[in-house]
Order: sequence, then structure tokens, then C-alpha cells
Amino acid sequence: MGTKIIGLTGGIGSGKSTMANYFESLGVPVYIADEEAKKILYLPDAVNEVREVFGEEVFTEQLPDRAKLAKVVFNNPDKLKQLNQIIHPKVRDHFTNWVTLHKSQNFVIKEAAILFESGSYKDCYKIILVTAPKGLRIKRVMERDKITKEQVLERMSNQWDEKKKEELSDYIIYNTNLEAAKNKAREIFLELNKM
Repeated sequence: MGTKIIGLTGGIGSGKSTMANYFESLGVPVYIADEEAKKILYLPDAVNEVREVFGEEVFTEQLPDRAKLAKVVFNNPDKLKQLNQIIHPKVRDHFTNWVTLHKSQNFVIKEAAILFESGSYKDCYKIILVTAPKGLRIKRVMERDKITKEQVLERMSNQWDEKKKEELSDYIIYNTNLEAAKNKAREIFLELNKM
């Protein structure tokens, strides 16, 4: 079957990046889709498409300004969809090439905040969801990003409901305690290695 793609996702503040780092420390190649999307935004093709769709007001010094783009898309589902239509196909192509580089691996992990929302979960052999109670997630994001509760809730509103994600996931890591979450991740790692 070749290299299996394992999806790793979780809502904002769930700790999915912490878990991605932990899987990486176990020797699993991890593709951070959100980081790659940020880089892709500055490639010439994407720059031109963003300019066509959003205009000069989201640019600073000839390049898309992520903060300005965020202000436009976070309150406007149509604009968010347009941005995703520019970025996601490019991320998908980049990821496909990345998987080819790791074809000797039994499995790789694709970490993506919007794995479900983008539809890319359908390409995954198994899905790991990292979750935590909403109040804890809000607190983490407020502290990490130095933003208000309202701003966190606004970001959360662009993501699927946790219950819906849980129903589509093969493994769930409840990340209220880091050591317990790491233990669960290690169990999943050992199980995936047997496949």
C-alpha cells in the first residue's frame, strides 16, 4: 500500500502542535500544513491570485500581509473560502511531493488545523484528533496569542464542532494533562507501527 498518511488535527488551543512535536520526537516525519500554507502564500502564483481576488489593501510592500488578510477572512466565510481555494491546492501538491520523499516510511503524519473542513481527511488512512475542554482551549489561546476571549471564539467559529470531529476520528487524545496525552500518543504510535 505504500506510505500511509495519518491525519493529526484538533481545534485551536487543543495542543495538536505539541502532539505533532512529540510524534516527531518518536521519529515520525510530520508535515505541518499550516506552516507550509504560510510559506506558499508568498510564492509568485499565490501572490498574483491573492492580488486578483483581494486587491492591494491586503498587501504590504508587494507581498500579502497575513494580518490584513486575517482581518478580511475571519469574519467573512466567502472570503475565507476564496483564500482556501487559492492556498489548499498548492499545499496539497506540496504535500504529495513531500510524501514521495518519505516513501520508505511505514507512515507519515499530516498535521492540519482544518483537516476536516478542507476535506483532506478523506486522503488519510487514520485520523488522530487532539481535543480539550473548550474553556481550557480558550484560556490557552488567550495566553499564547495575547488576544481576547471574543477573538478566540471568533476563530473557533470557523472550525467544525468537536463532536463532529470525534465521530470521524480513529484515535482521540484528550489533552488536559501533557504526560497523559503523550502516553496516549505513544500508544497510538506503537499501534500504527504494527499496521
